[in-house]
Parts: sequence; structure tokens; C-alpha cells
Amino acid sequence: MEEQVVLVSENDEILGLMEKMQAHENGMLHRAFSVFLFNEKGEMLLQKRAATKYHSPNQWTNAVCSHPRSNETYLEGAKRRMKEELGIEAELSPKFHFIYKADVGQNLWEHELDHVFTGDFDGEFEMNPEEVSDVRYITMENLEKEMLENPEHFTEWFKIILKEYKEHL
Repeated sequence: MEEQVVLVSENDEILGLMEKMQAHENGMLHRAFSVFLFNEKGEMLLQKRAATKYHSPNQWTNAVCSHPRSNETYLEGAKRRMKEELGIEAELSPKFHFIYKADVGQNLWEHELDHVFTGDFDGEFEMNPEEVSDVRYITMENLEKEMLENPEHFTEWFKIILKEYKEHL
């Protein structure tokens, strides 16, 4: 079954469904969520996308980012993907939502109405190797330094979402 995304207006009114790749090729606005997880030291969890991902492979990004299915809330989708990608469960709190558009290369676009959630996690991971090749925690200070020195190591949407996140602190 091909994966579909939920197309929406800027007011989050559902316009229909579209195959994920087609939506990314056409830059169609669709629902998404992003999860920022922190350990007890306040460090942010990063995941490195698997080498086999169709865009942005081997790049570091936030803990989880994906799309809710047509029958899911944003929160339900976020919890599902935490389990599917990292093998974990954590309580999540909604923080904000916003719209962004990012060129992710290969004539693909992320144009998303993104709901951002935060949570805490200090346990063990069971990473799905088709999704994630590595995880690590990092201080915000070191993350900002790395992003300045090697921006190509990070996904385009993570750079945008992190900036927006800092404005909502």
C-alpha cells in the first residue's frame, strides 16, 4: 500500500489525500508533526536518517518527524512514529504549529503544516534500521555550533523547525 499524506489548507481544513512522493514532488501543503525529545540533562535527542531514505539520507534531524495518517490525530501519529522508528514511548506535549516550505533536493519539497511536540526520554532505543542509523543527545550550544560549522549534516526542515522552536521558548 502506498503511503498517503493529508492535504490541507493553511487553516488545516482537509482537502484530500495524495501519495506521499507525489505531494513532495508537487510541493503540496500537507499535515506533519515533529517531536523534540530531551534527556534529564536537558540535551536534545537527534536521529540520523538511514542511508536508504529517499531524501535527506544520512542527515541528522530531530527525534521524529513524519505525517499523520488520514484517521489519526497529530499526537497519535507522533506516538506511532516514535514506536516505529525508535522503539520507544514517551509522553508528549503540544508546543506550537506553523507552516514551512523547504527544498530537500532531488526536486522534492517539504511543504508542511507542522505540529511540534516535546517530551522527555532517558531509556533504551530499538531503532528501525530502515528509518534510523544512529541516535545521540546533544546540548543546544553544541548543536548550534555544529549546525554553523556543518549545515549539510542536518536536514533542511530541522534547521527551520529548530529556529521556530527557539522563538517559542
